[in-house]
Amino acid sequence: MNLGVKKVDKCFPDTQDNIPTIPVHLTRVGVKGVKKLLKIERDGKRPIVLLPTFNAFVDLPSTQRGIHMSRNPEAISEVLEEAIEGTTVEIESLCAKIASLLLKKHKYAKRVEVSMKSDYMIMKKSPVTHIKTQEMTNIMADAIGIRNDDEIVIRKMIGAEVVGMTVCPCAQESTKESAKIDLLEFLDEETTQKVLNTVSFASHNQRGRGMIMMEVPENLVIRAEDLIRIIEDSMSSPVCELLKRSDENAVVVHAHKNPMFVEDCVRNMIQKIVHEFSHVPDDALVTVRQINEESIHRHNAFAEKVATMGELKREINSAGGH
Repeated sequence: MNLGVKKVDKCFPDTQDNIPTIPVHLTRVGVKGVKKLLKIERDGKRPIVLLPTFNAFVDLPSTQRGIHMSRNPEAISEVLEEAIEGTTVEIESLCAKIASLLLKKHKYAKRVEVSMKSDYMIMKKSPVTHIKTQEMTNIMADAIGIRNDDEIVIRKMIGAEVVGMTVCPCAQESTKESAKIDLLEFLDEETTQKVLNTVSFASHNQRGRGMIMMEVPENLVIRAEDLIRIIEDSMSSPVCELLKRSDENAVVVHAHKNPMFVEDCVRNMIQKIVHEFSHVPDDALVTVRQINEESIHRHNAFAEKVATMGELKREINSAGGH
């Protein structure tokens, strides 16, 4: 059916360009929750299939009523269509390209922000039976674009979030002390100490969520897989979707021999980041965060560190960290 509508967009007024009745600058205006399918082909390896969710914002001057909203999802689509034709794509570079394109599409904008988050599947093996299992993690990327006159500066970041397990050291020490008192009623001091050194003692557990976000300078690549490994290794124990009884025993015993406060997890991640990414420039920004979902409290435990790589290096090196 022909409705006789041709190039109708040119007929409609551009009300976004009007002067607002309340002339206030807005920090972020745009779209949230734009879902796309992204398939990244890799030479000699299986393709990576992601279903990322994008947010894209620009600032709005006080002299303009609204942004041209459709340009934001349009920029996301254009960059992803171009990426599909390549074989190697870093998700933080995709966000950076979207940010650059947004600055071109929104001439009035001085600042743009693009963020992306997606489930990311990794393959693991259970610790004892070595059963293959698919484990879901999250990968993230951000890009911020700043326009200063004719100069455009874009900073990009890559990140990951992983679920693991933590065991409370404080509660474990309490149960250990209680057991020591009970044991001394029928064992001598030396035998009691041998038992205490051998047996794993109970404590309350938490599901830990570790997160690392690192700025990626130009000409450097930081792999999300490396961040995932660092996060997993910084908690009491990794967790696994599929575990047989011997695997369950190994995870529980390992975790209780490696108790961690939420603060310990963040410091562990920082030490590993400094060790593995010492080549990253000192002005690169790093955010490290841990949230432990408590099992005996209604609240959760939280710890975070936001600093430059240079600041982290100085702190770790001054403490004798390696």
